[in-house]
Amino acid sequence: MVGFSGGRDSLALLSVLHEIQPTFKFHLAACHVNHRLSPHAMEWQDFCQRYCNGIDVPLTIAEVDVPRATPDGLESAARAARYAAFASIDADWLVLGQHREDQAETLLFNLLRGTGLQGAAGMPETRLIRPGLRLMRPLLSIAREDVDDYLRSRSFDWIDDESNDDVRFSRNFLRHRVMPLLRSRFPAAAATLSGAAQRFNEARNLLDDLALLDMAEVPASFPMPLSCLENLSEPRGRNLLRFMLTRHGVRIPSEARLGEILRQLLTARVDRHPAVVFGEWKIYRKRDAVHLKKNLANECQEPR
Repeated sequence: MVGFSGGRDSLALLSVLHEIQPTFKFHLAACHVNHRLSPHAMEWQDFCQRYCNGIDVPLTIAEVDVPRATPDGLESAARAARYAAFASIDADWLVLGQHREDQAETLLFNLLRGTGLQGAAGMPETRLIRPGLRLMRPLLSIAREDVDDYLRSRSFDWIDDESNDDVRFSRNFLRHRVMPLLRSRFPAAAATLSGAAQRFNEARNLLDDLALLDMAEVPASFPMPLSCLENLSEPRGRNLLRFMLTRHGVRIPSEARLGEILRQLLTARVDRHPAVVFGEWKIYRKRDAVHLKKNLANECQEPR
């Protein structure tokens, strides 16, 4: 199933998959997420429906409610709502149209937010969304100009979302202001940054392998025996915590926060139950194990 916004990238992706479908014999469908943020939202939905009807590809419409006042901003809230809708689709693979320039912008965006290696690795080509559904981004090594050439060669029309030109959004600022400036001095900037993301991803995978070695024979789940952390250096301890949180779908706190979590888990007295809250999660020690659970607004900081 293609995540189909009607924009140039998802249109090119859906068209290519439709062309090769007879050869590879896969079932093809599309999903359009209507965020209901633009006055043109229904026009875009109708465009996607007409296109899919024209090539005989079934289209699922998902309407979502995007909270306009969130700490992470509207752009992040829309993305979260979109991926929540994607997680419920009936398919083996969700296929998205991000390309090489998107990867370069993601790397820059994550680095400027102060990310660790997880963010520096950019967008993975494949990942698990939920059991039975995997995500694939087959265009990550394809340049934006190649996508545009493909569309022009077939005289396609597509949707231009006006919000993509709004440089108040950080990603748009990078796309329209920063990347052109970089390319004027470093013409291969997008390819170089995308290649760097691939190498960061390899390094992240090696650190994941190290975390599994540090777990020894212990299952990678919470509660986790405190002994898994006790004999590790601080960098390896933080790496293990980062690996465990990522594995459980938890947004990783800053490195300073991660170090504080590790310190509290390891140094508190036996009769204490140290707890650290970050976002909607809480990690705490109880007896000789490390626990993770959702944090309730009215819950005490220290579980009893």
